Amino acid sequence: MAKQILTSIRITLVLLLIVSGVYPLVVWGLSQVAFAHQANGSLVQDAQGHTVGSALLAQGFTKPDYFHPRPSAAGSGYDATASSGTNLGPTSDKLINGIHKKTSDGKDDPSNFDGVKNLAAAYRADNNLAANAAVPVDAVTRSASGLDPHISVANANLQAARVAKARGVSAEDVTRLVAANTQGRDLGFLGEPRVNVLQLNLALDKQLPKGK
Repeated sequence: MAKQILTSIRITLVLLLIVSGVYPLVVWGLSQVAFAHQANGSLVQDAQGHTVGSALLAQGFTKPDYFHPRPSAAGSGYDATASSGTNLGPTSDKLINGIHKKTSDGKDDPSNFDGVKNLAAAYRADNNLAANAAVPVDAVTRSASGLDPHISVANANLQAARVAKARGVSAEDVTRLVAANTQGRDLGFLGEPRVNVLQLNLALDKQLPKGK
């Protein structure tokens, strides 16, 4: 019995060393050699070398001279500690029409929610589009994580005129920058071409600064 207990303790200690020590160190070392950028959070720096975010996480850009990300349901919006979607089905009245109520004291109800129709109207107004203009689906729906850093090329191109006007540059210059920052399909056939909003906005500040 004592021998079996001692053997069990030895096996436990060896497995503890392998699983909690050797294995994590090997994985960490390989990741630092082969995928250092991804393993360290895909951090993005501005022109001054300051870390301004991650290429994997959306940020809530709202100024007219920047491209805007898709809507978010992560916490109060783009909260990396509360990643989530709406979990609303395509026939949900809340998803389509939203909820807009007032409390007894006249303030907005905390449960208020902008539906697809509200988001589409706001998108058209922001980008000076006709009231019946078609808008990309990613401009009016929230991603499953609420942190999707990309928008479609169509979404970016529809925002280009607004960004150009706010920066005092030509729309052609902005659309060329969109094209230069468009990422292709993964492995050439998976997904759709897309634009990373943070990286595109950093390219804007570097190549087409406001007023230039």
